[in-house]
Amino acid sequence: MKAHRRKLDLSGRVDLSHGAGGRAMAQLISEIFHSALDNDWLRRGNDQAVFEIGEGRMAMTTDAFVVSPLFFPGGDIGSLAVHGTINDVAMSGARPLYLSASFIIEEGFPLADLARIAESMGAAARNAGVPVITGDTKVVERGKADGVFISAAGVGVVPAGLDLSGDKARPGDLVLVSGSIGDHGVAIMSKRENLEFDCEIRSDSAALHGLVADMVAAAGQSLRLMRDPTRGGLAATLNEIAQQSGVGFRLDEAAIPVKPQVAAACELLGLDPLNVANEGKLVAVVAPEAAGALLDAMRAHSFGRDAAVIGAAAADERRFVQLKSSFGGARIVDWLAGEQLPRIC
Repeated sequence: MKAHRRKLDLSGRVDLSHGAGGRAMAQLISEIFHSALDNDWLRRGNDQAVFEIGEGRMAMTTDAFVVSPLFFPGGDIGSLAVHGTINDVAMSGARPLYLSASFIIEEGFPLADLARIAESMGAAARNAGVPVITGDTKVVERGKADGVFISAAGVGVVPAGLDLSGDKARPGDLVLVSGSIGDHGVAIMSKRENLEFDCEIRSDSAALHGLVADMVAAAGQSLRLMRDPTRGGLAATLNEIAQQSGVGFRLDEAAIPVKPQVAAACELLGLDPLNVANEGKLVAVVAPEAAGALLDAMRAHSFGRDAAVIGAAAADERRFVQLKSSFGGARIVDWLAGEQLPRIC
């Protein structure tokens, strides 16, 4: 007679046996991860996934997610890992194909929370059409992982003839953002500090590959580069591009979209929205003759309806990013000297 195996009790907690390679680990993987992320590749139960690719160059990225708190308005570490990894692949213009995910789980972590994270990750992957096809699970001693960390990787295919890179910006090129900045970082910080606002500030976490495909179709070879302004925000992203391309940038503060509640929260917390992380926005640099078509394509997409032209690249040996303020003055937008918002993604 076949022994009946009891289902995992989600009111329990992770213990070291869940990472030891035995029956408990197999049950954890089967009932939480395989159940939430279910697809043909995972069902094969191999230590790797074998998949077909189309013609073109491959794009690959890897990322780690240590956000605190694990659950925040607009998302959690599971959906964030999917969105963040997809977006890193998509910024090359690639069509993301597949993801991997490794979980480092602390002994004592609630199984119900782990299931919630896995289900969120599965829903995000299905909605994006980019499955998690392989993964790994490790359990570490209590106090060694702050709940759960996720390491993810993604691969995709870049269309033939497309070559986007941070060293492609040229003087006169225009800079566009896909929408309001600072939402993710302020959502995380407000949750940490138990701040309440009249209107809830939610993370902008989202997978942007659909928007990217529309942008590539609209601008083609005139599109120089794209970046997702995560840690360090818009300021760090443009300073990085300036260094890579050997240009400066001139920005118009009045043109940069920031939600009123985010601006108010930043003022309360002593933050500059330009330095605050985003997880569902992108920055694009494009040749000026294609900027109008690109802006129209962005605004036609749900994730780009508030897109705006915010400035231009300029010849500048010092590679400064400068901001014209709403009051008519100007200031240098520099890199942050340290970590303004740790554990933001």
